[in-house]
Amino acid sequence: MNQANIEPRQALAPGKHLHQHLPTIQRYGLAVLSVSIALGAALLLQRYNFRNVADPLFLLAIAISVWYGGRGPAILALVLSSFTVSYYFIEPIYTFYITRDDVPHFIIFILFASLLTWYSTVRRRIERDLRQARDTLQIEMVERTQQASLLNLTHDTIFVRDMSDVITYWNRGAQELYGWTAEEAIGKRAHELLRTVFPVSIEEIRAELLRSGRWDGELENIGSDGARLVVASRWSLRRDDQQRPAAILETNNDITERKRREREITNLNQELGKRSAELEASNKELEAFAYSVSHDLRAPLRHMSGFTQLLQKSTASVLNEKSQRYVTIIEESAKRMGSLIDDLLSFSRIGRVETHKALVNLEQLAHETVTEVRQETAGREIVWRVGALPIWYGDRSMLRLALVNLISNAVKFTRTRSRAEIEIGCEDHQEHQVVVYVQDNWSRI
Repeated sequence: MNQANIEPRQALAPGKHLHQHLPTIQRYGLAVLSVSIALGAALLLQRYNFRNVADPLFLLAIAISVWYGGRGPAILALVLSSFTVSYYFIEPIYTFYITRDDVPHFIIFILFASLLTWYSTVRRRIERDLRQARDTLQIEMVERTQQASLLNLTHDTIFVRDMSDVITYWNRGAQELYGWTAEEAIGKRAHELLRTVFPVSIEEIRAELLRSGRWDGELENIGSDGARLVVASRWSLRRDDQQRPAAILETNNDITERKRREREITNLNQELGKRSAELEASNKELEAFAYSVSHDLRAPLRHMSGFTQLLQKSTASVLNEKSQRYVTIIEESAKRMGSLIDDLLSFSRIGRVETHKALVNLEQLAHETVTEVRQETAGREIVWRVGALPIWYGDRSMLRLALVNLISNAVKFTRTRSRAEIEIGCEDHQEHQVVVYVQDNWSRI
């Protein structure tokens, strides 16, 4: 009987991944060797005019690395393959220079490598599930046979009690978890010894056990040292030859640490929810403040603009050209302040709009914006210059709103020019940011 119990473990052992047995240096060495062989084969085939064979060969090398080496060697193989392809097979060769057109090539590499890693992970999870299913089946066999010698070989917590709750069998796993020896536990009432706390009433649990023959749930126990333990408990009912309830076999798995972490996660989620609510309240207060400020500022601005216009009309024949220019500047500044207030309101509402980030062709977006704004400039002579703009990552709708506002301001503040010049360009951008400017022959934004 013991041999029959051991053989399934031995039969499943070859199903484990090879990288669980290989030393670390050999697994990473396998990745280097695979990439080297792929490089040699690709160069040899290229010499005989075989084209476009490098990618499949290097993907095969990555597949071998992830299959037999694991995730770490697969990442190493991906990095080596990317540098090798860039150096030997992408123009200009023998350099690591990568153009924007080459980016999709490397994205495909990463996607394939991710797919292979995912497949390997799924395979390992399936194997783990199979091993867990094997252990469960083994426990079920032990429950049916009630052979004490086999039950005592496992470190799982297993004990048997009669229908009066008196313990009749106590294995080594129960002793390791709870602290009482078999001699101390057998003959005691289980729930009194363990001071069990049930999730529902014991009557409901017994009714379910008698109805279906099993019960699963979480229990709280107290060990011999007074420590509180949370266990995932499974009860199985054994009946005698007359189908009368005879005994209950209980298996427990310690999940105390898992439950502690779950409580921590719950507390963190509650704290996060609280902070989110506070942030939302702050955003609402900010929006209300912006609205209030803009509302309070509009009245004096209207007075300033209105009285400036009256002043301009009543003193047109008295003031010299320079003084009239001053009055005009005051009026334009008041109007600009009104535009800034409108922008403040729009900005305060941006926080309520969900962003959808994606790659955006800024040059194309600038041309679309210019076309839209140009419809409002009929009769004016405006020279538009749109420079080379990059493809960048961002929210297209918000970027478009920003460009519309900036270009509209440029159109507005150059209306006194007989010939307006508006330029949209980009400064030399760094790795993680780009600076786009709108410049006219009045100002630069």
